[in-house]
Amino acid sequence: MKTKNCKAMIQKVLLSGLLMVATITQAQTARKFNLNITPDGKANLTCYLPTEPSGRAVVDCPGGGYSHLATQHEGHDWAEWFNRQGIAFFVLTYRMPGGDRSIPMGDAGAAMRLVRDSASAWRINPHDVGIMGFSAGGHLASTISTHAEYAERPDFTILFYPVISMNERESHKGSCVGFLGEQGMKDERLVRLFSNQNAVRRHLTPPAIILLANDDRAVPPVTNGVAYYSAMRRQGNECSMHIYPSGGHGFGFRSNYKYHDQMLSDLAAWLDSHKAPKPEAVRVACIGNSITDGHGIDMCDQRGYPALLQQRLGSGYWVRNFGVSARTLLNKGDHPFMQELAWRDALAFKPDVVVIKLGTNDSKPENWQYGSEFEHDLTQMIDSLCPLTPQLNKRGRPTKKMVRPSHPRILLCTPVPAEKPSWNISDSVITNDIIPVINKVAKENGLQVIDLHTEFGHDADHMQHDGIHPSDKGVARMAEIISAKIK
Repeated sequence: MKTKNCKAMIQKVLLSGLLMVATITQAQTARKFNLNITPDGKANLTCYLPTEPSGRAVVDCPGGGYSHLATQHEGHDWAEWFNRQGIAFFVLTYRMPGGDRSIPMGDAGAAMRLVRDSASAWRINPHDVGIMGFSAGGHLASTISTHAEYAERPDFTILFYPVISMNERESHKGSCVGFLGEQGMKDERLVRLFSNQNAVRRHLTPPAIILLANDDRAVPPVTNGVAYYSAMRRQGNECSMHIYPSGGHGFGFRSNYKYHDQMLSDLAAWLDSHKAPKPEAVRVACIGNSITDGHGIDMCDQRGYPALLQQRLGSGYWVRNFGVSARTLLNKGDHPFMQELAWRDALAFKPDVVVIKLGTNDSKPENWQYGSEFEHDLTQMIDSLCPLTPQLNKRGRPTKKMVRPSHPRILLCTPVPAEKPSWNISDSVITNDIIPVINKVAKENGLQVIDLHTEFGHDADHMQHDGIHPSDKGVARMAEIISAKIK
């Protein structure tokens, strides 16, 4: 009798414990609901909002070779794990392309916009919305990360055994045909364009983590996941990769996967290390050429002058690098900055502070032949960032007089000295022609000038061998000068 009672008590305790665990598990998700994102209802989001939101969100793209969706182990099964960490989780049911790539791309872009547009209602930081994709869903996630405009591009990317290449000889043929179609597969330009290792942009492609198994025979790791990592590393972008000894393809959230716990630990550690900017942070846009871009600086996203500027300014600021090598301010120059994706991104960033450092490449003879337009083009850039508005009278009504608002605050940098005439760059043109125009435009528009040409100095240790690009010490000096002016 005692034995029976003892067993009954143990069973009761165990049952009570299981119920408690179930209650705790369920409590991680405060709300679950579905939202249609297309009029026909064929594309939708299943939304899992956590009880204690951290502000972070992830939009999930399950795989399935662009022919179907594995929404369970590559979708819904992940919700509890993310919600437990305070991360809002959204499983995207996207439509199959059938050769029309715009269909899934449109669905993923709409999902990103919806989550950001609903950020305040769902207690999400709109600058901390990532995308996650598995297999063909990984191709979709990497496509949005590399091809989408700023409003739809994620803040970070999580890729599981992703299809990256659209070359059927080095990828998953079914995914390639599904995304591009039979005709698209014959177009070498399209195949290259949507082989997303070729679309990685320096500073603009979001940080990524890639997780895959070494023995994946469905999607070859070297020409897909590893290729994306290599492209990110070459561009100096933040990227991590974890390759597990075995597991094949499609392990997803399956608990019987040998490295399941290790994989979750690796992902959690990466997410924890990836800090998002504060929603109220002062946004600083660094616009420029290769000197801003970080030419010759390894891992420039962490060691270039904008990255060091971020360190100096602290967490109350959010500094973004919009530098592009070889670019000119002149719209008739050989590589005009205002025709770049980085320029569109800088405008979409809606900065509070803009640091403009252009003019070095404009000094080349082939570009300075259009020097008479430098003042016009610089003013055009300023107008785009901070348009003139009618001045208001005492009654608050607009007058005919046009004035420039104080927001964003624009700082014009003079170019650093060109110590050598590399690439036809001329310091005499910079000194005698370009700097006077910068000073004139600044005075006429009430803008601040940062005289890098003088304050940077002529220390040989501050320059790389080409005499044009600052060294590690040089970019540190730039960050020191510019941070002092901003503060």
